[in-house]
Amino acid sequence: MKKILTIVGARPQFIKASAISRVLTSKYFSDVEEVMVHTGQHYDHNMSDVFFKELGLKKEKYNLNIGSSSHAVQTAQMMIEIDKVIDIEDPDAVLLYGDTNSTLASCIVAVKRHIPIIHIEAGVRSHNKKFPEEVNRLICDHVSSMLFVPTYSGIDCLRKEGLNDDREHNYSLIQEKQVCLLNSPLVYKCGDIMYDNTLFFQEKANLYFERVYQKNELPKHKYVLVTAHRPSNVDDSGKLKEILRFFHFLINDLGLVVVFPTHPRTKKIIEQSKELKKLIDKSGIYCIPPVSFIEMVGLEKNAELIVTDSGGVQKEAYFMNKPCLIMLEETPWVELLETGNAKLVGNNYDSLCKGAKDFIERKNYSFKKIYGDGNSAKFICEKIYENLVVKN
Repeated sequence: MKKILTIVGARPQFIKASAISRVLTSKYFSDVEEVMVHTGQHYDHNMSDVFFKELGLKKEKYNLNIGSSSHAVQTAQMMIEIDKVIDIEDPDAVLLYGDTNSTLASCIVAVKRHIPIIHIEAGVRSHNKKFPEEVNRLICDHVSSMLFVPTYSGIDCLRKEGLNDDREHNYSLIQEKQVCLLNSPLVYKCGDIMYDNTLFFQEKANLYFERVYQKNELPKHKYVLVTAHRPSNVDDSGKLKEILRFFHFLINDLGLVVVFPTHPRTKKIIEQSKELKKLIDKSGIYCIPPVSFIEMVGLEKNAELIVTDSGGVQKEAYFMNKPCLIMLEETPWVELLETGNAKLVGNNYDSLCKGAKDFIERKNYSFKKIYGDGNSAKFICEKIYENLVVKN
C-alpha cells in the first residue's frame, strides 16, 4: 500500500485537502493510506477544528501545535516536528497545498530526505518576492516531484522557470522511477480543487446560510460581503480606517449593507482604537464571528458584491458568479483580472468606492469556466496513483 503524508496548517489547506481526501477514501481506500498532519499554524477553533468536522475531513493523526510566531521561528519549529513525524511514518510521498509556512517547512524537510513532494496549486505567481507566500511557492515548486497546476497561466510560469509539462518518463526499474521523480518532476494542468469543493457543497451551503442569517439577524439580499485580515490592510490603523470609511460609502451612497465576518486579528486591532470602534459601530454594518467554509459559500452566493484580501475568497467569488474587489496591490490569480469580473483596488478609499460603484451599476457579467470542470481532485488522485513509487 502506498502511504501519503498530507500536511496542512491553515484554513484554505483544510478545504483543499477535503477534496483530495474524498477521492482517496472513496476510490483508493485499499491502495493508498493517507496520514494527516496538522501543524497548528491556525490554532483558533473557528479557524481550524470546525473545518475538519464540517468538511468531513478525517481527524489529523498528528497535531504539532506550533501556533503563531515569526516566519523564521515558526518555520524552524515546524521543520523539527515534521522531521520527527517522517521518522515515524516513513511515507512514500508528502502532499502539500498552496504557499503557507507549513508548506515551506514540509517541502524542505521532505526534499532533504529524498521523499517525493506532491504540490497542489503549483505554478501560482505574483512575481513579487516581498510577499512570503511567493517565496514559499517558488521554493516548493522547484523541489517538488509532481506539480498540479490549476490554470494555463500557471503552466506558462513554470515553463519560463524550466519546469515543463511535456517530459517523457521511461523507466526500466522502480529505483529509476524514484530517482526520476526527484530530478525530473511531472507537471499537470488540472483545474482548481476549490471549484470542486464549491460545487460539492453548494446545496449544503443554502442550509448553512440560513443558520448564519438567523443567528446574526442578517439581511438576505442587497449586502456586500467583506473580509480583511492581511497585515498590509489591518495592522496600520490608518489603512484600516480607509476600509471602514468605505463601508459608510456602501451604506450611505449605494444603499447597501455590509456583512463583515471579522478575523480575530482584525477584531483585536479595531477594539484597541476608539476611532475604529466608532466607525464600525454604524447601522448597516454586520460584524459577525468568523464563518466556516460552507457558511462562507452561502454568504457569497447571496451577496451583491464581494470585497476581500483573501486569495481563496477571490476565486470563490468567481465560482459563485459574483464581482470582486481585491484589497491588494497584486494577485497571483491574474486570470480573474483578465475576465473583468475582479479589480485590484488596494486599501485606497477612492479606488474602493469607484470599484464598488462600477460593479454595482454594471448589469451584464460573463463567467467562463477557467478553473476546470469540477473534477480536478479525481484527476490529481489518478496521476498520484499512477506515478507514486512504494519504497522497498
